[in-house]
Amino acid sequence: MLDRTRALAAFAATAAVLAVPQVAHATDGYFVNGMGAKAKGAGGVAIAMPDDAVAIAANPAAAVEVGNRLDVGFEVFVPSRGAEITGNQAGLNGTWSGNGANPFILPEVAYARQLNDTLAFGLVINGNGGMNTKYEQNPFASFGAQGPAGVNLRQIFVTPAIAAKLGEGHSIGVSPILMLQSFSMTGIQPFTQASIAPTKMTNNGDDWSTGAGLRVGYLGKLGPAVKFGAFYQTKVWAKPFESYAGLFANGGDFDVPASWGAGVSIKATDKLTLGADYKRIEYSGVAAVGNPLAVNLPFGAENGPGFGWKDVDVIKFGAVYQASDKLTLRAGYGRSDNPVPQSQTFLNLLAPGVVTDHFTAGATVKLKNKLELTGYVMHAPRNDVRGAGSIPLGYGGGEANVHLAETAVGASLGFFF
Repeated sequence: MLDRTRALAAFAATAAVLAVPQVAHATDGYFVNGMGAKAKGAGGVAIAMPDDAVAIAANPAAAVEVGNRLDVGFEVFVPSRGAEITGNQAGLNGTWSGNGANPFILPEVAYARQLNDTLAFGLVINGNGGMNTKYEQNPFASFGAQGPAGVNLRQIFVTPAIAAKLGEGHSIGVSPILMLQSFSMTGIQPFTQASIAPTKMTNNGDDWSTGAGLRVGYLGKLGPAVKFGAFYQTKVWAKPFESYAGLFANGGDFDVPASWGAGVSIKATDKLTLGADYKRIEYSGVAAVGNPLAVNLPFGAENGPGFGWKDVDVIKFGAVYQASDKLTLRAGYGRSDNPVPQSQTFLNLLAPGVVTDHFTAGATVKLKNKLELTGYVMHAPRNDVRGAGSIPLGYGGGEANVHLAETAVGASLGFFF
């Protein structure tokens, strides 16, 4: 009973920290590239290879697989982002660094409890993703912009889950999703003339919004050594950012895109497990993200301009090797499509979520019978997207080229009870 009380107290304390999210993240577009420290060490693979309680956020059916446990972790995330403008006739030419803010902390906490032989409960609080840029030297200064330019988007998901075994080796799960997000924009004063609400486009501080959605999942054994999993997540419908109703289409709407995917894991030997995931993120289904800049409407209008992001396909591969009773090693690779077309790089100076390749490694050490420590590293090499017809003639023409690279390290403690 004492161990359980301590575990729940740690969960509550970590949840309180997460209530004020500090994360600014961008990997699979602006979604995180994995759920939990163990998955992140193995390329982000988790849909059919659950190994801790945070895996419930990837597939709620995993709640019946992970036992009774509490996982508390954090990530230190360091992006390198910037832009170059060439051939512009309005004075924008130059090379610009968006690294005015670094590093960022991404905390997460998850709890799983087996209720009986067929039912399990879980609760995960984690960062879904985000985006941050801060240009201390404002790229739009020649237009009259003042102060730093940049965005800061932060999203935290709270996802309780219930999972049930359908029979030997098969389970389903469902998770209602509760979301808290914040957004701020600075330094784009010259663009307010193209907005339906000029005073609600930039430099209005942090605005907060809540939302809700649903995730369902399946996990099953296809044989003694093979597991298959799948999930579907609805769009997370959010209240508009009222302070930025003149920026985002439909008066400040900023929902989270729907996503879906499937995964497989294979126990190749007694010590080696291999896994792969596929995920589709439907960014185009959210007007504020998916509508192109060329939409012939003012910012903030119904179905107005957005960042022009396209839907992306994400694939992940991971390997888990049980080196000894106390040491587990992991490695992985993930590949995400770049969501930013060459024609849409101008506005995406502020949101260059363009990395594609992710390389990861990690390890878990058992400290005691009921305590383990997991660590991982991730590196996404720099990816450059060169503009093609990217700056409208009304803004002087020319091209905007954007780039992003990322490095992250993280750790998690797992408690069993």
